[in-house]
Amino acid sequence: MTVIFTGIVVLDGWLDGSVTPSQADDNPLQGTLLVILIALLIIPAQLELARLAAAKRHKVLTPVSIVISILLSSAWYWLQIVQVSPLHCLFLLLAFSVLGLLLYQYIAWGTEGVLANCGASCFSIMYLGLFSGFILAVRIDFGLWPMLMFAFVVKFADIGAYAIGSLYGRHKFSPNVSPGKTWEGMVGAIVAATAVAIAFAVGFDIMQWWLAIIFGFCFAFAGQAGDLVESMMKRDAQQKDSANKVPGFGGVLDIIDSPLVSAPFAYVFFMLIAKGSA
Repeated sequence: MTVIFTGIVVLDGWLDGSVTPSQADDNPLQGTLLVILIALLIIPAQLELARLAAAKRHKVLTPVSIVISILLSSAWYWLQIVQVSPLHCLFLLLAFSVLGLLLYQYIAWGTEGVLANCGASCFSIMYLGLFSGFILAVRIDFGLWPMLMFAFVVKFADIGAYAIGSLYGRHKFSPNVSPGKTWEGMVGAIVAATAVAIAFAVGFDIMQWWLAIIFGFCFAFAGQAGDLVESMMKRDAQQKDSANKVPGFGGVLDIIDSPLVSAPFAYVFFMLIAKGSA
């Protein structure tokens, strides 16, 4: 999966000229393949979230939620074509998503479970649509390599946490939400994330090495927080995994949970660095 994801993202950058930062401005349309990939991942992720909600007798109105989530996640892409205010675009999408949910609820279910169904659907749109939009935002606003740096740091933190936690884990990190997580595993996450961050920062001239250490440390925790968010939902629904479609992982949600929650923080981090170096 890592090879496929990296191949798609690098191919995407090669097609739009952003593999080399100096050529990124030659093509005003960035991230086309990444938009398609995110849209394809949102569809099964929404269905998995609907399955978790169904375990609590809530209905996610998936036809509307999927469409709005894809539109929301791809907003940064379309803003490259249509010159409108990002804030106006966000408000309009959110307004019409609520109206669309209410209309679908009325047609499909009438007055049965209006607040629960529309509330669960709004959450699914924010969780999958809004958060994944920041992954694309990092790619478009800051470049191919910063986005890959963010993705690799977060996922290698997962690997470090699992490896060290499995071998040496004794002290529980969050026993009420995820009993398998330990402070020893958290140390493994920090070491792995920091090492990858320094490698990307130095190898691709993204930031200074000492900033990479801060980045790795912060996003080791941010990634684990993202994992805990999904664990909260699974524990509430009394499900071990969001699905059984991906051997060794569970579902799509189990793979993308850590990058989703940490993506807004990554955007803020890169934005502050960009302002600091301006």
